[in-house]
Amino acid sequence: TPFVSCFGKKKTATAVAHAKEGKGQIRLNGQPISLVQPETLRLKVFEPVLVVGADKFAPVDIRLRVSGGGRVSQIYAIRQAIAKALVAYYAKYFDAASALELRQLFISYDRTLLIADP
Repeated sequence: TPFVSCFGKKKTATAVAHAKEGKGQIRLNGQPISLVQPETLRLKVFEPVLVVGADKFAPVDIRLRVSGGGRVSQIYAIRQAIAKALVAYYAKYFDAASALELRQLFISYDRTLLIADP
């Protein structure tokens, strides 16, 4: 099955995302991301989905693991991993143009979605 793996980082938190073809599920440590704690930051995790629209995520399943750092850093690492994985998946299995379009959307919304803070 076609898949890509990507990671997101924030401070010492690292999130690894495996994107493969599927039905648009996004799971974090085996649970759906709708259960992310703390609740106030749940929206941050959904940002990549909301920015480009759920339809872009429809052909892809994303599995995430996160470790290190604090709660907030982990959230930022996760959202970066999701965004990077989606762009990489589109670049590899669809076409460069659509990947570039996704990239522009993410960057124009929030640069940290694709570029790690040192």
